[in-house]
Amino acid sequence: MSANPQQPSLDLERVDPSCLNFPSAAVGELHLLDDPQEWTSFGKPYGEHVGAGATPEDVEVWESQVVLDGMYCSTCALTIEDALRAVPGVQQVEVSAAAKRAKVVWLPSQVLPSQWIKAIEKAGYKAVPANDALARELRQAQHRKALWRWLLATFCMMQVMMYAWPSYSANPNDLLMEYERLLRWASWVICIPMLIFACGPFFSGAWRDLKQRRVSMDMPVALGMIITFVVSSIGTFAPEGVFGKEVFYDSLTMFVCFLLTGRWLEVRLRDRTAGALDAVLNRLPDSVELRQRDGAFARVPLRKIGQGDVLRILPGEAFPADGVILVGRTQADEALLTGESRPVSRGVGERVIAGSYNLTAPVELQVEHIGDQTKFAQIVDLMESASTQKPRLAQLADKVAAPFLVVVLVLAAAAAMYWWSESPGKALMVAASVLIVTCPCALSLATPVAMLTSAGTLARQGVLVRNLQGLEALASIDTLVFDKTGTLTQDGMVVTGMSVLDQSQAGAWQGLAAAIAQQSRHPVSKAVTGFGQSQASGWRVLALEEISGQGLRAQVHKVGDEAASICVRLGSQRYAGAEQLFSEKQAVYLAQEISPQDIAPLALFELNESVRKEAKQVLSALKGRGVDVQLLSGDGQQAVSRIAAQLGIEQYGAECSPESKLKSILSAQQAGHRIGMVGDGLNDGPVLAGADASFAFGKAVPLAQAKSDFVVLSDNLELVLQSILLARKTLRIVRQNLFWSAFYNAGSIPLAMMGLMPAWLAGLGMALSSLLVVLNAARLAKPLSLTAAQLGGGATLPSSQAVAVLTK
Repeated sequence: MSANPQQPSLDLERVDPSCLNFPSAAVGELHLLDDPQEWTSFGKPYGEHVGAGATPEDVEVWESQVVLDGMYCSTCALTIEDALRAVPGVQQVEVSAAAKRAKVVWLPSQVLPSQWIKAIEKAGYKAVPANDALARELRQAQHRKALWRWLLATFCMMQVMMYAWPSYSANPNDLLMEYERLLRWASWVICIPMLIFACGPFFSGAWRDLKQRRVSMDMPVALGMIITFVVSSIGTFAPEGVFGKEVFYDSLTMFVCFLLTGRWLEVRLRDRTAGALDAVLNRLPDSVELRQRDGAFARVPLRKIGQGDVLRILPGEAFPADGVILVGRTQADEALLTGESRPVSRGVGERVIAGSYNLTAPVELQVEHIGDQTKFAQIVDLMESASTQKPRLAQLADKVAAPFLVVVLVLAAAAAMYWWSESPGKALMVAASVLIVTCPCALSLATPVAMLTSAGTLARQGVLVRNLQGLEALASIDTLVFDKTGTLTQDGMVVTGMSVLDQSQAGAWQGLAAAIAQQSRHPVSKAVTGFGQSQASGWRVLALEEISGQGLRAQVHKVGDEAASICVRLGSQRYAGAEQLFSEKQAVYLAQEISPQDIAPLALFELNESVRKEAKQVLSALKGRGVDVQLLSGDGQQAVSRIAAQLGIEQYGAECSPESKLKSILSAQQAGHRIGMVGDGLNDGPVLAGADASFAFGKAVPLAQAKSDFVVLSDNLELVLQSILLARKTLRIVRQNLFWSAFYNAGSIPLAMMGLMPAWLAGLGMALSSLLVVLNAARLAKPLSLTAAQLGGGATLPSSQAVAVLTK
């Protein structure tokens, strides 16, 4: 989308600050986001599609995506959701703690972006527009701060341990009280900067949640730190008092060091696993080289480009728009957008797509489509929607986390009361250990990190997850129903022959069928169009209706004879009233509709289609893993039975309408089966929506219109098998994570309450529990390539067709 020349300040929001030498703060002013021309940079119209030429002001409802800073857990996400829902004009909110993103649906007539972003800041968090240079700056700043906090905590721990060592190693009366007090004072001084800087986020988070009257995961950690430091400080200032027997600075610094180590590693791992989605979403460059009027190239912000502009794309850069190469030849990586894993050659006159990478040589590109007109934009929309969703298991964990924290506070108080009579100092330290060891970070991370990691892995393989809940459903399916045309068979159908009742009209009917068929994207229609394209110009289509599962109905007339229009049908044998016509092969029929009850067949077009070369192995592998395979198609009995016999499918149905397909699926679900559906997305919308989990092939239908849980960007059936295996793996890992979280807390709470777990060990256990959950989920990010033969699918496929799956 080209920039408005009357709004030069808006460009600054989109420009990489390093390009213009502007400080980040200068481009981060919230009021800039209130300009309607800026809304498209981090959002899109919500709901109904806006017509061409509409301005942002014409849109009644907007959906925006923002990246969040300062949140670490599910209770943080709930806090942000509550803060946004309280803003008038905000209709819907979804916040993901794992992805650190929020989706906000808002009404421009009632609220502006700066207002609901200020609501997030008032709640104690920071938000910046997603898919923006500022989002990357924010992530880099988070990493730097986390690293500096960890370094400071590690340094303080080493110093304090050095001062604490004499008291541990000395024999009774070896260490004079004056020296012991000096070492305590030195440790106290060293802990001050650690608490202020390294532990600052925990205290600010706990204070923020206290003001919101909410118990969060920062609360027990902050309380544990405060108790440990206060008890140790009293022992330092009043060594003869009740708390003077022992100080715990070493436990405090060790706990903080272990906690920050785990959190830093966790952030790094999450960026490499669940953060893979962000890597995909932020593929486009911040700036590009644009050819000026004098022929020279100058680097400009991405939003400056428009249709017809000429860009120079250097090796290693992503193509920022769809366009045609004018100069040069290169190799392009289009894996994300087409499912083609190998680089493809692109030269002069050939098209490249936004989001693909230029690999080998500089090229000059003329822009054809930009912004939301590109396929990449559709992919981003789907992935942004998925990244903020909360699967059912994650919602359950969120509901459990808050009550669990209340129970933890009660248990800590009970432990302190029990131990107080023996030693007040020990009582408070036991309470601190209980607070620290039971922080349910692992519980909140168990499901979303695994789900997002799996979604990122599938995206890199060419499968988009539209619905994270679909991963859980896909793992449990026992029956997979396939459509035939465009799924089990090749897209490239051809008409191999034509039969007409009146031979003198053969050319006319051939052109008529092509004129009607070219209005549809269905593979059969494409074949008919190709067969009669040269004669289609003799007919004019006045009106057309596509009836799912049956065919096309059109009002047409011959060119030059506008007064004599006729109604014709092009579709299945039954729809065309051609039961008396017989074809041994698959065919599509043309007929004239004299009245709804009087259909006169005119011609039939015999079709030839071939089964996908990987289909038999994939279906065999599915059966070997307990998935029953069925075929439901709207095509004729002969064509369907032939394909079923080739692939070894025992249960199949022919001449099925979308309604009958849906009825069949609902019937199987009522019988207790979990049903998956694989269709081309053209006329299977109700069936895809009705199945427990569903796939649509992205080449057949615009991604925004797909009604499935998963969109396969290529035409490779192996990706369906891979997705099922990965979904099963994901659910196993989620259950392992949940089991570990429950087991860890069930085992550590009694130990802490019994006084057998000091604060430093509690901190180590807490950090390791969260880290273990993330590491376990990281296994989903590294697929292992196996052939179909190894999967139990028969003959070995070529290496280029290897199925990427994850072993146990």
